[in-house]
Amino acid sequence: MKLLIASDLHGSAFYCEKLMDRIQAETPDRILLLGDLLYHGPRNDLPQGYAPKQVIPMLSSLAPKVLAVRGNCEAEVDQMVLPFPCMADYATIEPEPGVVLYTTHGHLWNPDQLPPLAPGTVFLYGHTHVKEARYVGEILTLNPGSVSIPKDGSHSYMVYEDRTFVCKTLDGAVLFAEKAP
Repeated sequence: MKLLIASDLHGSAFYCEKLMDRIQAETPDRILLLGDLLYHGPRNDLPQGYAPKQVIPMLSSLAPKVLAVRGNCEAEVDQMVLPFPCMADYATIEPEPGVVLYTTHGHLWNPDQLPPLAPGTVFLYGHTHVKEARYVGEILTLNPGSVSIPKDGSHSYMVYEDRTFVCKTLDGAVLFAEKAP
């Protein structure tokens, strides 16, 4: 199974369109959205191309493939306008036997405060807007960075395929790769 993992779109139609181009190029089986989809939040400046009403139909077109979790900027109204569930604090997915992904936004659970997880689980989160791959004990923690408001210089997403996570910029350049445990 091929997954595309993205976080922190924050209502930017400009960057959501770039992500849609990457989704078309990558042809994932599923799309994991790690929260903060429509609203920019009170701590962030408006991202380039801030237009949540334009982001809604783009994300809605992906509904059958989407697994989304709630970010700290999601509100009940977001669930009213999006045709896929987006208000769960976490979700798990097993893209292939022996690989368990725990997905969350990162504001409740994060690498410094992990939920109880079985050894070998992969913990995927967003929230910090900073790309990361590191182990916390036997748990691989991964952050794809931010699609629209990166705090580390490059707009990014992640792809999972054949037990490997690859972090890429929105133009498709590879930043790093990490094997699943």
